[in-house]
Amino acid sequence: MMELVCPAGTPAALRTAVDAGAHAVYCGFADATNARNFPGLNFNRDEMAAGIRYAHARGAKVLVAINTFPQAGNQGLWHAALADAEAAGADAVILADLGLLARAAECHPGLRRHLSVQAAAANADAINFYAETFGVKRVVLPRVLTVAEITAINRAIEVETEAFVFGGLCVMAEGRCSLSSYATGRSPNMNGVCSPASHVVYAQERGETVARLGGFTIHRTPAGGPAPYPTLCKGCFTSGAQTGHIFEDPVSLDATQLIPQLARAGVTALKIEGRQRSRAYVAEVVRSFRAAVEAEAAGRPMPESALRRLTEGQAATTGAYAKTWR
Repeated sequence: MMELVCPAGTPAALRTAVDAGAHAVYCGFADATNARNFPGLNFNRDEMAAGIRYAHARGAKVLVAINTFPQAGNQGLWHAALADAEAAGADAVILADLGLLARAAECHPGLRRHLSVQAAAANADAINFYAETFGVKRVVLPRVLTVAEITAINRAIEVETEAFVFGGLCVMAEGRCSLSSYATGRSPNMNGVCSPASHVVYAQERGETVARLGGFTIHRTPAGGPAPYPTLCKGCFTSGAQTGHIFEDPVSLDATQLIPQLARAGVTALKIEGRQRSRAYVAEVVRSFRAAVEAEAAGRPMPESALRRLTEGQAATTGAYAKTWR
């Protein structure tokens, strides 16, 4: 059976994911080492250790994301996170930075290393470099590959691959967002914060609700209507004669029906995005995908997805997996 890797932004969400059927849960510490570094999310050291004990007692794994890039001359926080993840009993750490991968391989050789999607390793040569140089055992694949491309990659590597099957999409090179950095001064890859809430302002102007991020107007909606969160890449802008979602539509990935193809492509694990989501979201999505991976393992047809209402804009896409363009 393919491994189902599920998000947990809080200790309660971790317990929810495990109870709903996650084979593995990924989470992070409450600091800048984690690419979901938002107030109210994530784990202190005691919570992480307790969460790992809870998961292990129920047969599940915990993967600790230390997936931002250390600031020059200030790598101590990231080195401590590696040591603390190992001490807590983590089953693996998810890393992107070359220096941090080297540190883990040298100082924590018994700690399993996964390559984060933030590293954007999208071909066999890159993946083999990380495997041979740093002993990486699994690579989280960027969301730009077709199923055919994943098949070809898996034939040319000897490490596990993990592919996203549900959740948010990003038009940038896996979080390397100059837009968010420019607007807020907070980098997704350095600080772990994309479109931070501290820079969000809503205002009422001329019968409209205006949503701004870092002083930039991202959305205007009729007063009383639903006002979306002002994420830059999913904002409405005017370019020439066109006004609308210039960069990316508000839509989520749902690759439920492609799970058999991903299995045949050699994918080891399926990943759900959503560490900022509620426990209700985690429970429903995990149960749905656990049923799907069990159906695939048994050779049964994929169940119809009932998750559209949990997607952005209540719309779903298979993303790049089945793309026909170049």
